[in-house]
Amino acid sequence: MNLIFAGTPEFAARALAELLASRHQVIGALTQPSRPAGRGLVSVSSPVKRLALEHGIPVEQPASLKDILAQEQLRYLRPDAIVVAAYGLILPQAVLDIPRLGAINIHASLLPRWRGAAPIQRALLAGDRETGISIMQMDAGLDTGAVLLREAVSIRDEDTAGSLHDRLAGLGARLVVQALDALESGRLKAVPQPPEGATYAEKIDKSEARIRWQDPMEGVWRRIRAFNPSPGAAARIRGVEFKLWQGTPVPDAGGAPGEVLRASSDGVQVACGHGSILVTEFQRAGAKRLLAREFLRGFPLLPGERFETGGS
Repeated sequence: MNLIFAGTPEFAARALAELLASRHQVIGALTQPSRPAGRGLVSVSSPVKRLALEHGIPVEQPASLKDILAQEQLRYLRPDAIVVAAYGLILPQAVLDIPRLGAINIHASLLPRWRGAAPIQRALLAGDRETGISIMQMDAGLDTGAVLLREAVSIRDEDTAGSLHDRLAGLGARLVVQALDALESGRLKAVPQPPEGATYAEKIDKSEARIRWQDPMEGVWRRIRAFNPSPGAAARIRGVEFKLWQGTPVPDAGGAPGEVLRASSDGVQVACGHGSILVTEFQRAGAKRLLAREFLRGFPLLPGERFETGGS
């Protein structure tokens, strides 16, 4: 099949790489416009753009697919299908109607749970025990189309958003090739999503990353995992900002929320609303990530000190 691929971040690039290794032909790529990044605000190409150009695939970066010229360019290519993965732009119905087999989306949840922009983080924050990949036939709704293929994965206690992202990216890349093969041969039936169980994975706001020590230890632990590697769970003590990257829940601990219970080479134990967290990896603003024993050499913490409790 001749495919147009639409995606932007590394999650999408994994799928593009798998398609490039398949028997299908990627004849064009869509990705979001390059944006300034880093301290120098240098314009940076997306992972999808870099990979596509390495393979000689023409790349378009329209600001919107509602643009008539952008739609005409897609029609000219006459794709059999459009494959979408974490693209970040809405595909209007006029675009969905262009390919004969429609647009196929790789979504990182078991639909209809966690439709929307941040399904991996929301699954971790909610304490879900499983998630997965849904290969979906796109329609005009937000992740509401019929599901072509899906596969579940367990969420491990040690999973962060980063580790779960990597597992799901590999799974999504494999499943989308399977779906395209079966779709082309007519062996795949689209199953409408049930109305029950639908939830929305709202885009992450940086303010959500602030640790609320008054929460139970499970909530604090999930927050640390859900915001690793981005934007990082935030905490403050003595007016100094930190990111907390790794921790372990410790039940049945006393102390007021945010209170340092002990600080040693294996970590800093901080009281929560119920239980506590042993924080094992820190990062001070502008510095590198450090294990607790290294961090405490430069910023010693004493039992009885308290982190700010965060939002309500």
